[in-house]
Amino acid sequence: MTKATQIIIYVFAIAVLSATCLASEHVASTNVIFVLTDDLGYSDIGCYGATKVKTPNIDRLAAGGIRFTDFHTAASICSPSRAAFLTGAYSQRAGLYMGINPIRRAHWFLGLDPSEITLPEQFSKQAYETFMVGKWHLGTEPEFHPLVQGFDSYYGMPCNFAHSPRFFDGKKEVFARTPLDRLTELYTRRITKIIREQRDQPFFLYYAHNYPHTPYQAGKRFEGSSQDGVRGDVIQELDWSIGEMMKALKEVGIDDNTIVIFASDNGPTENTYAKPFRGTKYVTFEGGHRVPFILHWPAKIKQGRVLDVPINAMDVFPTLSEIIEVPMPQDRTYDGVSLMPLLVGEPLARQRAQPFFYYNCENLQAVRMSDWKLHLPRELKQIPFWDKNKAFIDIKRPVLYNLRTDPEETSDVASANPEIVQEMAELATSMRRELGEYMRRGSGQRRTGSIVPDAPVISHEKDWGRVPPATAEFIANERQRRHPIRKPTRTRKKREK
Repeated sequence: MTKATQIIIYVFAIAVLSATCLASEHVASTNVIFVLTDDLGYSDIGCYGATKVKTPNIDRLAAGGIRFTDFHTAASICSPSRAAFLTGAYSQRAGLYMGINPIRRAHWFLGLDPSEITLPEQFSKQAYETFMVGKWHLGTEPEFHPLVQGFDSYYGMPCNFAHSPRFFDGKKEVFARTPLDRLTELYTRRITKIIREQRDQPFFLYYAHNYPHTPYQAGKRFEGSSQDGVRGDVIQELDWSIGEMMKALKEVGIDDNTIVIFASDNGPTENTYAKPFRGTKYVTFEGGHRVPFILHWPAKIKQGRVLDVPINAMDVFPTLSEIIEVPMPQDRTYDGVSLMPLLVGEPLARQRAQPFFYYNCENLQAVRMSDWKLHLPRELKQIPFWDKNKAFIDIKRPVLYNLRTDPEETSDVASANPEIVQEMAELATSMRRELGEYMRRGSGQRRTGSIVPDAPVISHEKDWGRVPPATAEFIANERQRRHPIRKPTRTRKKREK
C-alpha cells in the first residue's frame, strides 16, 4: 500500500467518523414533547379561530412553527385515536378500535397488545428517556400499563374520570379521587421537573392532558378567566401550562432543538368548537376527525407557515422515527408517512389523492380521496353505541361531498359524479377485506391485546350474548379475582331494622 493510498484511507476514515459523530450529536440533542389534548376541537384555540378564549402560548407555537389546517385523527373517540398516534397504524390494524372502559364487561380485559411497537419504544432504541404524563386509555390491566409499553416513567389519571378517578405516579396510587381543579397544576409541575432534570439527557415526553374532556374544573387562578365558562377556563389554564413548559425549556437552554407537537385526540362534544366543519366527537363528519395540529422546531423551522396538506395521526410515528434516525420496523404494515419533506419545502411521499379511511369502531363509514369524501350506507347494528350520527343509516346509495367547496358536508353531489362514487366504493370494499367490518376481522388486522387470549373480541356491549357461556363465565370469574367486589357492611341501624 502506497503512502498516498494510506493518506486517502485515513482521510476517508476521519470523514466517516466525523459524520457519525455529527449524526449522533444531532440525535442526542433533539428532544421531543408530544402534547395531546382530549376533545379539543378545530376552532378551540386562538390560531384556529377561537374568540372566547385566549391561548397566546399555543398561538406562539403556531406562529413560529407549522400550523396544519387539514390534519385528521384516526378515530373520533379516545382509545383508538391514541393507539394510532402511538403505533403509526390505523387503530383497526393495531387491533384497538374500541373505546376501552374498565366498567364494561366486554372491554375491561382488553388493551393495546404488548407486541405493538410504540413511539417510546422507538425512542428507547436511541437511549432516550421516555416519560408519559396524563391520560393513557389503552387498557387498565397491568399487562397494558404504560410502563410495559415503552415508557420509563408514568404520572397521571390514566382513564376518563367517570371510568376511574384514580391518579398514579408509576404504579403507586397518589389520589383515589383526582382533584380536578389541581390537575393542570400537577401535570405542569411534573413536566417542568422532567425538563429541568433532563437538560443533559435526550428525552421523549408524551403529555396527554385529560382536558377539555368532561368533567373538568379550573384552578382557582383561572376561574372566570375566559368568556366561555368553565370549559374556556380550563383551556386557558392548559395554555398557561404550555407556556410554563416552554419557559422551562428556555431556562435550561434546550428550547431551540426541542420538537413540540400539539394536537387533539378527536373533535369536541359540541359542534360550536368544530366550526367551520360539521359534526362532533363520536361521528365521522369532519368535526369528529379534523383537529388542530402544530409542529414547532426552532432549529429546523425558521419561519412560521400554514399548510393545507392533508396529513393524519399515523404520520407522527414515521416522522419522529426519521428525526431520531431509528428505522421503521420491517415486520409490520404502517399507514403514515414522514412529514420531514414539508420542513424543507418538498412534497410528501404520499400523493394528495391517496385515500383516507374513516372507521368508527369496526364500521367503515367514509372514504376521502383528494377533496372528495364519500359517506357509505350502514345499518344500525353496525354502528357503535356512541355514534350519534343517524343520517346515513339505511340509505340505499353512498353520499358524496366535495370538502373544498363544501366543508360543512351538506350538498350531496354523488349523482353528478358516478365514476368517483364507484372508484371510492371499490376502495372501501378493498379496505374492509384488509381492516375488517362489523363482527368480521380483516386480513391485515393485528391482534387485540387481551388477558384472555382465546376470548372473542366483542366491540359492542349489545353483542356480548354471542360470547360462549363458558368463556363469559371465565372472564367474569377472572374479573372478580382481580377486582373483588365486596358487599357493603350493614350498619347497626340496618341490623336493628
